Amino acid sequence: MIIFMSDILCITNRKLCRGNFLDRIRKISACHPRGIILREKDLTESEYKSLAAEVLSICSKYNTQCILHNFYEAAAELGAGAIHLPLSVLRNINDEHKKLFTTIGASCHSVEDALEAESLGCTYITAGHIFDTECKKGLPGRGIEFIGKICNSVSVPVYGIGGINEKNIDLVRNSGVGGVCIMSGIMQCDDVGVYLGNLTTTSRSIN
Repeated sequence: MIIFMSDILCITNRKLCRGNFLDRIRKISACHPRGIILREKDLTESEYKSLAAEVLSICSKYNTQCILHNFYEAAAELGAGAIHLPLSVLRNINDEHKKLFTTIGASCHSVEDALEAESLGCTYITAGHIFDTECKKGLPGRGIEFIGKICNSVSVPVYGIGGINEKNIDLVRNSGVGGVCIMSGIMQCDDVGVYLGNLTTTSRSIN
């Protein structure tokens, strides 16, 4: 079996997913990316909590980190140790809730955002969008210089996001990031293992 030594955060989107969503989560988890962010923005909190319980169970079986999104109270009730928050939510979460999580991420779109997120206790941030992408149609990517400035402004790991693929991923890696985020590709590829393998620099075999 091949286990990838990955710097990739896989972000979910059920609406883009090809085939059964939970089956795809299993396939991604089996490849051991850096983590899976369950980012299903269209769900109510109760709907999200129900789905998150299933995804957490799958990720646990493969020892892959599952990072829940936005609904920090539901995440705490599920015993999740990792949460990713919009900056607007992070500003309003109290210290008692923060203490429930060992990993806290935030979405940032400027150096000012990144500095604020770090000051509010984030352990990592995502920054973008770097390249043009269908998810942000009509909005030009901010570019490699942008992500480099973010990396130089904070001490926590920065994960680049937006339009990253096999052709440009090394440009992002060389900018000083701690890793990269992938969404559309991982939701729609024919073979998850091959796709992640093509984006990952190293791997190892286990029996």
